[in-house]
Amino acid sequence: MTKTIAKKFSLNVAPTFKASVQIQIPGAGEAEILFTFKHRTKNELKEFSESLKAVDGEDGPKDADVLLDIASGWDLDEPFDADSLEKLTQRYMGAAQAVIGAYFTELMGARTKN
Repeated sequence: MTKTIAKKFSLNVAPTFKASVQIQIPGAGEAEILFTFKHRTKNELKEFSESLKAVDGEDGPKDADVLLDIASGWDLDEPFDADSLEKLTQRYMGAAQAVIGAYFTELMGARTKN
């Protein structure tokens, strides 16, 4: 029987956290990217969520800009910058949704069942 060791709980959270994101590669399945995300409080997350909505028929923020706002790094060889994120979101169309979804899932504490 394997014993699970729980991490110590603290009200003081780290300013960043890491989470793996599965990115769909057309015709080749999925690949995993480890992102370093920026932590937000409940109120900050609500404000951020509101900022994603389009206003008065205008488009919302660019995907690369949103990803720069929620993350500070990744485990790819390419630099984590606006140009690389633009390439990611243009070449892998579901990538932005996958990254943003993983971010919200981690912050909200949602867990998947095995």
